[in-house]
Amino acid sequence: MNCCLLLPFMLGIPLLLPCLIATENSKTEEVKHPAGSHLRVRRGWMWNQFFVPEEMNKTRHHIGQLRSDLDNGNNSFQYKLLGAGAGSIFVIDERTGDIYAVQKLDREERSLYTLRAQVIDTTTGRAMEPESEFVIRVSDINDNEPKFLDEPYEAIVPEMSPEGTFVIQVTASDADDPSSGNNARLLYSLRQGQPYFSIEPTTGVIRISSKMDRELQDEYWVIIQAKDMIGLPGALSGTTSVLIKLSDVNDNKPIFKDSLYRLTVSESASVGMSIGKIMAYDNDIEENAEMDYSIEDDSKTFDVITNNETQEGIIILKKKVDFEHQNHYRIRAKVKNRRVDEQLRKYHTEASTTVIKIQVEDVEEPPVFLLPYYIFEIFEGSPYGSFVGTVSATDPDQRKSPIRYSITRSKVFSIDDNGTVFTTNSLDREISAWYNLSVTATEKYSIEQSSAVPVYVQVLDINDHAPEFSEYYETYVCENAVSGQGLFF
Repeated sequence: MNCCLLLPFMLGIPLLLPCLIATENSKTEEVKHPAGSHLRVRRGWMWNQFFVPEEMNKTRHHIGQLRSDLDNGNNSFQYKLLGAGAGSIFVIDERTGDIYAVQKLDREERSLYTLRAQVIDTTTGRAMEPESEFVIRVSDINDNEPKFLDEPYEAIVPEMSPEGTFVIQVTASDADDPSSGNNARLLYSLRQGQPYFSIEPTTGVIRISSKMDRELQDEYWVIIQAKDMIGLPGALSGTTSVLIKLSDVNDNKPIFKDSLYRLTVSESASVGMSIGKIMAYDNDIEENAEMDYSIEDDSKTFDVITNNETQEGIIILKKKVDFEHQNHYRIRAKVKNRRVDEQLRKYHTEASTTVIKIQVEDVEEPPVFLLPYYIFEIFEGSPYGSFVGTVSATDPDQRKSPIRYSITRSKVFSIDDNGTVFTTNSLDREISAWYNLSVTATEKYSIEQSSAVPVYVQVLDINDHAPEFSEYYETYVCENAVSGQGLFF
């Protein structure tokens, strides 16, 4: 009597595939007799559809029984097994038709074997049934853990992304039979990465569960576990890691770390010269950290430019400074990001500011004449020591050094310590009507500091010459000339 064989319990989990009974019904079939006559014989193979669990450790595992309904139990029937695997993987008890597996099987390598059965009457040597094919199926057990085949995983997501933002999807595969219960049904869980990330249990989709700041931490290692059998007891698991990097958004404004800068500038500095640097810091990176500086300067004396490579603000001199006129300045500098996304405008409501105090350094300067040049007048014939005019120069420096004057290479004029020019020789306009002089002013306490100014002296004419004929004239007169008659030359 045929019965359904109960599948064994593996790993504590019953194999759920049903015993499908596939019985070869008794049939009447025409078979050619060896003598040439045709007889109507009755065909009656009877067996169950056979299943064998994979990975069985028994050296001889009973699978089922082949049996012909012609077998009356008198031991005259002999059963034979034919086909791939017969005799090596599967053997048959020739007397009873019981089939055994003698090797461990792996469903993932081969899940089905097709064999042929034959029954022979040992007394006559004749086949009692036609050869018939039957199938032995290797039933699945949960012997494969889930594996992540697309490792390594890496994802990039913007910092400050809202909760629920998609990050990446990871997928594991299980070599077990997906139609065999829950052996290949996977559930995903997060083993490391809370509270910042979450994972959808059935899809493997990783999402953000809490806002993150790249400036506090710029990357995270998340460990994902996949369990088969939908996580039931006895399930196998596999893990993978995901490197999640946070990309930068412009959520930080540049800030001056110093509230006060002290710079100096020499009063001899030329326009356009750099006099110092200021620096703001932005915790963002790359283009999000690019910044522009500006200054508030009522005197319009200074300006600032941005060094795009170092992100420093370079303070430059916009116009000359004079220590004696103003020896210090106080200006205010501002900084802001060059590009700001409107959605992130809330992070940039107020610009960072700092104060810059600039001290002007005094330098030794040469004396300065009150006029760029001097023009004096004096009449010719003036006596020795006559007053011509006065030049005046002052020390522009704070200490106000006394000034000494001198005239370069002149035998006609001289100058005293008060800058008064007087004559040292007689003047004749008819000999020289103009004198071009150079007066030098030198500081008494710093003789290397000197300057010169041109002095022009005009000699004025006096009536000191009687008229003179340009040549000698001889005249002739005729005798008997009357009064009023002209002379002859």
